[in-house]
Amino acid sequence: MKNRTSKDNTIVRKKVQTRRFNADIRYGLNSDQVNEYFENGWSNEPVEPPSKTVPEIIKSNLFTYFNLVFAVLAALLILAGSFRNLTFLPVILANLFIGIIQEIRAKNTLDKLSVLNAPKALVVREGRQFSIPAEELVLDDIVIFKAGNQICADAIVVDGEVSVNESLLTGESDEISKKPGDELMSGSFIVSGECYARLDKVGEDSYISKLTLEAKAMNSEEQSEMIRVLDKLVGVVGILIIPIGLLLFGQQFFFSGASFSKSITSMVAAVIGMIPEGLYLLASVALVVSVMRLASKKVLVHDMKCIETLARVNVLCVDKTGTITENTMEVNGEIPMDGYDSQSMAPLKQIISDFASAMSSDNITMKAMKDYFNKPSGRKAVSVSPFSSQFKYSGAAFEDGSYVLGAPEFVLREDYDNYREQIEQYSSEGYRVLVFGIYDGVIDGKALTGKVTPLGLVLLSNPIRKEAPETFKYFENQGVEIKVISGDNPVTVSQVALQAGIANADNYIDASTLTTDEAIEDAVLRYTVFGRVTPDQKRKFVRALKKAGRTVAMTGDGVNDVLALKDADCSVAMASGSDAAAQASQLVLLDSNFACMPSVVMEGRRVVNNIERSASLFLVKNIFSFLLSLFSVCFMINYPLEPSQISLISMFTIGVPAFFLALQPNKNIIQGHFLSNVLIKALPAGITDFLVVGALVVFGQVFEVGETDISTACTMLLAIVGFVILYNISKPMNALRWCVWGGCIVGLLGCSIYLGDLFAMRGMSTKCIMLFVVFAIITEPALRYSTILIEKIGRKIVGWIEKRRKAKIIK
Repeated sequence: MKNRTSKDNTIVRKKVQTRRFNADIRYGLNSDQVNEYFENGWSNEPVEPPSKTVPEIIKSNLFTYFNLVFAVLAALLILAGSFRNLTFLPVILANLFIGIIQEIRAKNTLDKLSVLNAPKALVVREGRQFSIPAEELVLDDIVIFKAGNQICADAIVVDGEVSVNESLLTGESDEISKKPGDELMSGSFIVSGECYARLDKVGEDSYISKLTLEAKAMNSEEQSEMIRVLDKLVGVVGILIIPIGLLLFGQQFFFSGASFSKSITSMVAAVIGMIPEGLYLLASVALVVSVMRLASKKVLVHDMKCIETLARVNVLCVDKTGTITENTMEVNGEIPMDGYDSQSMAPLKQIISDFASAMSSDNITMKAMKDYFNKPSGRKAVSVSPFSSQFKYSGAAFEDGSYVLGAPEFVLREDYDNYREQIEQYSSEGYRVLVFGIYDGVIDGKALTGKVTPLGLVLLSNPIRKEAPETFKYFENQGVEIKVISGDNPVTVSQVALQAGIANADNYIDASTLTTDEAIEDAVLRYTVFGRVTPDQKRKFVRALKKAGRTVAMTGDGVNDVLALKDADCSVAMASGSDAAAQASQLVLLDSNFACMPSVVMEGRRVVNNIERSASLFLVKNIFSFLLSLFSVCFMINYPLEPSQISLISMFTIGVPAFFLALQPNKNIIQGHFLSNVLIKALPAGITDFLVVGALVVFGQVFEVGETDISTACTMLLAIVGFVILYNISKPMNALRWCVWGGCIVGLLGCSIYLGDLFAMRGMSTKCIMLFVVFAIITEPALRYSTILIEKIGRKIVGWIEKRRKAKIIK
């Protein structure tokens, strides 16, 4: 079957009335019927594209509030005839083009990776089975759903039986059995079993599409702390610049008697100084570059904010199978128990083989069972109950009786203590132990109530990933606490975790004993390994950790991990696992290599730490411009700087070094909050700039120094403070940072000397030089002592806020 759509050029067709085809479930639709549905618009295309189109990227970068402000400022300067002061426009245009190009590059990279991880469906057409992208399905297609599949469109079961979890849609975590005639809702996922289903509602008509549209209308997408803070800063600045700009123009033109051209020039200089024109772009570009770097390591990013969140994680919840161990399993043997009579019964391996042959290979355990127990007698099962992650067993009924296979605690129940010593002996050796027995009751997929006579134990094992010990050692060194959450026996999980080098892995608990939310909230803080965990408990564990103030990452690969993945601050799935887990996660490890997790964390730290440093540079200029504007308005003093001078300072003390810093390696653990960290770094320099420049302007008036001289001297003072704060923020210095720092100084001096007319940098009089030298000497102690004072005050404020936050958590 050929592909009907292309991710880069999706054809959207308006739906028209069409006839329906009731195809045979073994034959499916033919190509003509598929084409008719497709041409009439009845395909399963998503309601919103997976990524923005190129025109949308250009539009979102071009039509912004601040670009409109810059356009108005440029028009005012042209009207005032001050063409020289349009030097800020090339920087704005460069920012614009860099942002567009980088976002398009990231889009192309992610689109290629998304194809590899796009949800696929097994469809029956013309008597053959095809695996195709879910968006190429059409109405009335016959689709085969198996365990781990996410249901991609509303459908009706026509053959087979499956257990479905609809918790992502309804919030109810109970597994629901679906038989012929029952409806499958898109967005839910198959826990066990296999069925043929006919698609009844596709595309925008499906249940999940309606939910998607509602969520989009509510605009409920959460943002990371960094982006949220940047949005607030940009929003506040966007509101303040208009009244301050108007006040400054009015003060200069109407009260100080400045010319229209001078008043416009001063107002534009102040407004440009208050706009962090490259800050948001810098953050966006840094995140986009991170997405591309991760893509080169086969890590698909579904949600960009998770890069920052993962860098802040202090608790990592992992599943045993697929994360600590390989996503494969093997049977190591069977052990007869006292319920098995070798004289009167068939060989135990044959009995288990009959059971295994009746089951579908819908999980790695049953695949391993079928591979090992491969000599059935030919008996046919009357009914089958696939594995339930809630009740921890699978069952099959034969004419001579019913058999179950599952977790000993759930199968044997009150009789478990009679066999505890034998079972835990094998568990302590790292085996996963299942009990196989005869059930005295009717198998219905619900909790077992009748007596189970154990016939034997089945021993299974997973090989531990080679890279696991090194990876967990890295997280331990980084202060990230590991929590192992598994549905297996806690003794087995503990032994596997110890072999993987997880700290405190001998501190384990059986989650089936945690029957209240209070018990869970206490246990998640005390224990490292949790066994016999149900899918709903996994979600409760994540919520309890978040409630305790932890930033939680969750890794998983199975359908039983989906609920916890959705609730975690950052979710990571293995591509080799279930479709449902991969689609529910923010990050997907396409090669299922858990060893790349440290590089993902380090990428997040690089982004957050470097943007934090760069943001401090931008805010220094914004704080200074805001304070100096208010000072000029309140004390009727002419604003001393011109737009071209602001552009010169911004270019060499902020713009150029900020982009270099943003892309530098940075493995430091993230501490504190983004806003407080940025303000504590930026406030001392911004206040120092204001004090020395403001004082220079006042003293210049007292000593009758010309405005042009004062303007040049103010620019040089800003440069001195700018380079000092740049040096402090760049520590520890390396060869590249020394080159950037020295190169920016040379660049600024070169532009001041050789392009003086363009940037309004003129020679200074003797009086002005003397004042400049005095205030240049003052800048260093002023910056040093203001830094000490503000850091001390900042630490007290942050400490008080943290106490309040912890008090709320305890309550």
